[in-house]
Parts: sequence; structure tokens; C-alpha cells
Amino acid sequence: MAAHEVFVDTSSLYSLLDRSEAFHAATARIVARLARMGTKLIVSDYIITETINLANARGGHFVAARVLDLIEQSNGIRLEWIGMTRFDRTKIFFRKHYDHGYSFTDCTSFVLMAELQIAQALTLDRHFIEAGFRVMPE
Repeated sequence: MAAHEVFVDTSSLYSLLDRSEAFHAATARIVARLARMGTKLIVSDYIITETINLANARGGHFVAARVLDLIEQSNGIRLEWIGMTRFDRTKIFFRKHYDHGYSFTDCTSFVLMAELQIAQALTLDRHFIEAGFRVMPE
């Protein structure tokens, strides 16, 4: 099942939703291709939170609320909750890899991807490569 799933990081999720973002067109093309292939986009509650906060900071509450609406209405996105067990595993990962400069949210993503056996992320964040995952765009 994981072969037909791609994790979506905040950088790409926001880029997909904001047409003024530099990578919007490229991200939209990739998402369209993944949709044609039947690939499910996986996000975490942490990624949703970061994306909403970013939209709020850049465009205000109305824009952030619209982004939330778009995410909730999408049939192509599956939300995974970090929860207590994943949070505890993330704390261990974060402490173990302190020398990499990963954000805590990045670490939640890495833990989730490993658990769900998702090898590829749609992201502009090179930390995913450093953590051993494949990324789009390359």
C-alpha cells in the first residue's frame, strides 16, 4: 500500500495551495500526475498545523481558513494523527539526531513515514533526503 502513497510536507502543501509561490506550478503538475496514478497524499496533523499557520502569517485569517477548507474537502489527502505513541518515538528520534538540525515537525514526519513504509515525500526540504527518503521534485 505504501508504494501508492506519498508524504506531503508543509513546503509543498503550501506551495500547492498558494498560486503566488515559486514552486506552485511544479507542485501542481506533480500532484496531478500522482492523482492520475491513484497515489494517495499523506499528511500529518503537524503538517496541517504548520500549513495553516504559514497561510495565516502570509495572508491572514481568511486565507488560512480557506486553506483549511481546501484540505478538508480534498479526497486525495489522508490525514494521519501523530498521537502519543508517535510523539514519544519522535522525541527519541529528535534527541538522537540533534546534530542534524531537524525541526521537531520534520522528525514527526520521518517517524510517520518510517512506520507507514512511505519512501517518498513531496517536499522542498532537503532534510528528507538527509534522513534517507526520496523527494519530489528532485
